[in-house]
Amino acid sequence: MRELTMNEIEFVSGGTGECTSDDAGNEYAGISDTTTVGEDIINIYEGLVEATSHIIERVANAL
Repeated sequence: MRELTMNEIEFVSGGTGECTSDDAGNEYAGISDTTTVGEDIINIYEGLVEATSHIIERVANAL
């Protein structure tokens, strides 16, 4: 097995061979500012817990 050349590595990795200071490629699921991702996950979790609690309460009252 032979080693890949830099051109081959760039081809398979999608690189352009240029290094820029632009951080446009540093995204997390399309979000470039990840400081609130943890808070968003917590809010989603709490919303799911609240919805589940509401459903359990409705079913319990129906019985």
